[in-house]
Amino acid sequence: MSCGKIYDIKKAYKKKAKEHHPDKNINDPDAGEKFQEMAAAYEILNDTNSREVYDRYGIDGLTKGGGGGGMDDNDMFAQFMAQSFGFGFGPERRPKGNDTTVPYEVTLEDLYNGKTVKMNLEKEAVCGTCQGSGARGNSKPKPCSTCDGKGWTTFTAATANRDRMQVGRGQCRDCKGAGERLKEKEKCKKCKGEKIVTEKNRQEIHVERGMPDRYRIVLHGAGDQRPGAPPGDVTFLLKTQKHESFERIGDDLVTHVTITLSEALLGFDRILLTHLDGRGIKVTSPPGKIIKPHDTIILRGEGMPIHKRPDEKGDLHVILDLEMPSNDWLKTIDRRVLESLLPPKKKVLEPLPDIVDEVPYEESDIGELRSSFLDGGLDGQFGDDDSDWEDEDGEDIEQPECRPQ
Repeated sequence: MSCGKIYDIKKAYKKKAKEHHPDKNINDPDAGEKFQEMAAAYEILNDTNSREVYDRYGIDGLTKGGGGGGMDDNDMFAQFMAQSFGFGFGPERRPKGNDTTVPYEVTLEDLYNGKTVKMNLEKEAVCGTCQGSGARGNSKPKPCSTCDGKGWTTFTAATANRDRMQVGRGQCRDCKGAGERLKEKEKCKKCKGEKIVTEKNRQEIHVERGMPDRYRIVLHGAGDQRPGAPPGDVTFLLKTQKHESFERIGDDLVTHVTITLSEALLGFDRILLTHLDGRGIKVTSPPGKIIKPHDTIILRGEGMPIHKRPDEKGDLHVILDLEMPSNDWLKTIDRRVLESLLPPKKKVLEPLPDIVDEVPYEESDIGELRSSFLDGGLDGQFGDDDSDWEDEDGEDIEQPECRPQ
């Protein structure tokens, strides 16, 4: 907290303390209680550690040792501090219904072409029978006996340093800050006095062309409702499914296309692939160009549509994989003629090593080798038995003693 902020808090406290001191308000029976609560609020604001705990966890953080989950929107103690000192304290509040996030899987085709989706969702809505009052007919709620209709109760808690106690206000647990309650027979039959009901509604979302993965489509006001507050939002979180042919990198696309040995040596002029919108993409290689395995070509403007600029697109990168002829094909041609047409074989290695070992030719699967290493290679390297481990001095490593927290 800045020095200027501390000074403002002290100044505001002195002013309010003089104004609400019991000696100056002898006709107000609640003056003494208000003065104590104001002093408790000042203790929290003026203590750096207490203020940090309160800002992060709310009043539960002070009463439960800093492990609370944040304050309720109706935290009366927070309102009291703001009214008393004129500052906003505690975690940020959103005075509206709960927001909802819905993960939604899309294909790369959906993101390339765009898509409109309709789906049924459940949300909390203000009860239409009682109009959010929670009461049946003309019944009216009575003041809560726990908090005497105030919506809050006082509490005593230690400061963050545990060196002193302080008194403050917290939301009433029985009436949840409303200050009033209904008898069971007076509650609305539909919502059971909860003021809200669960209902289904149909929502429509538009997946626009070029939207990126994990994009959030927000439907403002389509979320949960509660009486006297604006409704929350519904957010659809897009998750792109893995595509069998294309990979997306930003606004660009990457794909693999297989060509034959003849095409690699003599060129090609054909439809290489079918795009995400169903178009065939025809490409002609330049004459006299020999294509090597894994050469990459770029097709400008054939990538993903750029979001919000759908007339513009990224690029499509095509990795050319080489398909070698089969053994059956080799049996159908004259090997000597083929050899005369192909470049010469590699010469014997020079200088010749002093020792040459001849080993048998055997095919292998490198993918299987990597997989077997990941599955069991580490166990084989370090051993399966924990008792094999020793420290550098040759003594067994002792396990640390667990201590109760």
